[in-house]
Amino acid sequence: MERAHQLFLGFALGLTAAWLALPAAPAIAKAPMVASQAPGFYRMSLGGIEITALLDGTHTFPVAAVMQAPPEAPGPVRRLLTQARPGEVEARLAAEALEMPLEGSINAFLINTGDRLVLIDSGAGDLYGVCCGKLRANMEAAGYRPEDVDDVLLTHLHADHVGGLMRDGKPVFPTATIHVSRTDEDYWLNPDNETAAPAFLHPMFEGARQVLKPYLDAGRVKPFDYGPEVLPGITPMATPGHTPGHSSYAVRAGDETFIVWGDIVHVAPIQFPDPAITVTYDNNGDLAEAQRGKLFAHTARHMIWVGAAHISFPGIGHIALRDGKFGWLPTNYTTEFAAQAPGGR
Repeated sequence: MERAHQLFLGFALGLTAAWLALPAAPAIAKAPMVASQAPGFYRMSLGGIEITALLDGTHTFPVAAVMQAPPEAPGPVRRLLTQARPGEVEARLAAEALEMPLEGSINAFLINTGDRLVLIDSGAGDLYGVCCGKLRANMEAAGYRPEDVDDVLLTHLHADHVGGLMRDGKPVFPTATIHVSRTDEDYWLNPDNETAAPAFLHPMFEGARQVLKPYLDAGRVKPFDYGPEVLPGITPMATPGHTPGHSSYAVRAGDETFIVWGDIVHVAPIQFPDPAITVTYDNNGDLAEAQRGKLFAHTARHMIWVGAAHISFPGIGHIALRDGKFGWLPTNYTTEFAAQAPGGR
């Protein structure tokens, strides 16, 4: 028996050695690098309506050049975070396995109420270059056409939120009515404000005029005042600070609420732990800080769904308060479309 075992073991070892000596088989096919990503849309259900997150693209966010620390003494002076707290930016990004240069998402949200198709923000379009302008293609991949959109609600008139309204000099949403707060429209379309604004904001004024013109000419820009619903089930919320008329939108369906908050957050790993950190693009840093803290607390307390413009796509989730610090809880990404999203208020 032992002799038979030794013979079998020797045969097996010899066979293995012979197999290892064989030349490697050639690859059946040489697969080319694809160098592209999946379509940028993600859909959820909320109280009987459908919400589709749409990605316009990602772009490099100049963290070191724009993030500002709160004033060290009473007053309006804010220094760049990299100067006021050296190493903090890198440490906070590293804690999330991130580093500079940091890519940030530009998200928009399509609301299908069953009666209307409403787009909240339109992405950067052509105004940010080749990085962006993918919203239209992603909308079509999600099953909708630009001409299906009844209304476009704008959180504010910065280029990365309005640029997608126009392409090649023509309106992208040919039958839609554009809604924006009267305060933001008055500010960004007034040449006197452009003259008084910092030079780095001048392209924002130019971009807003450029993309709104065909809609203004057609009489399809409708500024709103705060208070009533701007559309059935959608109420604008005054959240000024980032711009004078920056708005968030509360979308309500049944007993569920989804808040699209625009530019309340630019860099999540930095501003969730410290809501006092602002950006140079803020019209009023103190006011932007106050609005951020207020919305963090409100959405966390009631576990309200949030749609965020600049949190990693799809930018849908909840806010949590743990050990005195706010944090982002992203939605559980799923390929199954449920009739009703779990959780939320």
